[in-house]
Amino acid sequence: MSDTTAQASYLTQEAYDRLEAELQHLSTEGRSEISKRIEAARDEGDLRENGGYHAAKEEQGKMEARIRQLTQLLRTATVGETPPDDGVVEPGMVVTVDMFGDDLTFLLGNREIRGDDDDIDVYSDKSPLGEAINGKKVGDEASYTAPNGKTITVKITNAKPYEA
Repeated sequence: MSDTTAQASYLTQEAYDRLEAELQHLSTEGRSEISKRIEAARDEGDLRENGGYHAAKEEQGKMEARIRQLTQLLRTATVGETPPDDGVVEPGMVVTVDMFGDDLTFLLGNREIRGDDDDIDVYSDKSPLGEAINGKKVGDEASYTAPNGKTITVKITNAKPYEA
């Protein structure tokens, strides 16, 4: 993926710093640890039937994928402060909408804004719903086309800055 096709993601400074620290750890100590595990498993003998070796190689592949993901995300991220508490929907806000008579509450933005301990749903600001409500105010209605082709209208009932 080239930089021209990559879409920038909004991250709080706190999220950016946390992800940068994770990338630093994975790129240094993480790679060193997994290399030692692979070497130790290789020393155990026949690699075709060595479960420890295959598990370590699989973990290495996942770690390298996470390193690539973090590198791309941090390179293209727009880093900003927590958005103002002004009722205007933007990335970094916890938004509640009335959808079909039920409240739906979620964090608008990149899932990486959310800390590991938080289980709030995250909707991308680039998703159909995210694009429809981005920039709207509490009390506004917005419509978007769902993947099944139906038009869905939601009413924004609350928008406040996310606090990790």
